[in-house]
Amino acid sequence: MGVMTSWADRFRLRQYVKASLWIVPTLGLVLGVLLAELAIAADGEDWPPSGWRYSSTTASGVLTAIVGAMVALLGFVVTIGVLVVQQATGTLSPRYMRLWYRNRLQKAVLATFTGTFAFAFSLLRSIESASVPDLGVTLAGAAVAVSLVLLLIYLNRFTHSLRPVAIAELVMSMGGAVFTSGAAAIRGAAPREEGAVPSDGPVMRVRTVRGGAIQAFNVAGLVAEAARHDCVFVVTRLIGDFVPPGSVLVEVHGGGSRPDPERVTRLVALGAERTIEQDPAFALRVLVDIAIRALSPAVNDPTTAVQVINYIEWFLHTVGKAPLPGRYVLADRDGDARLVLPGRDWEDYLQLAVCEIRDYGQSSVQICRRIRAMLDGLLDVLPPQLHPSVRAELSLLEESVEREFTDPARRAIAQQADSQGIGGQHSS
Repeated sequence: MGVMTSWADRFRLRQYVKASLWIVPTLGLVLGVLLAELAIAADGEDWPPSGWRYSSTTASGVLTAIVGAMVALLGFVVTIGVLVVQQATGTLSPRYMRLWYRNRLQKAVLATFTGTFAFAFSLLRSIESASVPDLGVTLAGAAVAVSLVLLLIYLNRFTHSLRPVAIAELVMSMGGAVFTSGAAAIRGAAPREEGAVPSDGPVMRVRTVRGGAIQAFNVAGLVAEAARHDCVFVVTRLIGDFVPPGSVLVEVHGGGSRPDPERVTRLVALGAERTIEQDPAFALRVLVDIAIRALSPAVNDPTTAVQVINYIEWFLHTVGKAPLPGRYVLADRDGDARLVLPGRDWEDYLQLAVCEIRDYGQSSVQICRRIRAMLDGLLDVLPPQLHPSVRAELSLLEESVEREFTDPARRAIAQQADSQGIGGQHSS
């Protein structure tokens, strides 16, 4: 068995590549060297035109300046990256960094800079008094122009996207997309007949050898493996759970032959922390983290928390419209139940969205009013079977307001619902 052959290993490798800030720039470096060799080989008598020809001194000076400029620009982008890390860990959420590392524009900028550097540096060695790579020098100048345009786009993007509200929109969009696609996949894999998981006979327990947070399941692989052994896999842990070594990951019910435990565990990806690939609750976790950091005494910015609650409400509306039984049964191609996955129900998402923000913001009139408006809005649009949990959160909010605001006048203000926290249209 070779290295990096299991699905879990390949998943972890993909995660590493997505989060890496050196792989794409390194490819740009290699590509710059190769393009320089092609430019030198393509340089001839008829190209470029006479107006685009350079003396050896001019070409050497231009390429040397380009090399220095690209090194300086690389340092500038790295400095921006350090500032982003400081801001994210200080005022936003360290969990957001996992998403920021994946920004494709940032990798494209780094790759363009390293590629232009390698291109210009490779051309320098071919300059002689009687031989100048005119085409290559011209292309190097064009690469600098492209680099500057990308730098301006990069600055514009991160100047605007580092605002908490922009980050909240990005995180909510990613989490909503993961939730919607996951719900559709589960509906499409529903079994032909609703039936209980076989409970008679011995149950085989598959334990993990290594520990870590559950990042993803290879659902199709688990279904196929269960079908091959004519059994049902019951996963015992949620996506995002941290499991120590030796923990039970899968229970095997029924079937004549027993699957290979190592083969089963290789269909479950474990890592150092949660990812958003199959875990929409991780997106909600990031949003809540940003909101409660804004409510800390060191920051004291309830307006930012209110803006984040806007996107939490959007996320809850998306979740509330989908059936959440808390336990999902998936079938194989023949419609037979093969895989049982634990899932979060509506109360899990609602508590994650509300509890901590309510506790940390109970002394803020803005937060109390905004949460009440969010809960009232959920009662207006969600099906009746979800109302009890929403009303329970409203009761907890009322208790917090009663406890925190002893003055009747201030309490009356805090008990009003306001979609803007303070200053919007409210109802008593």
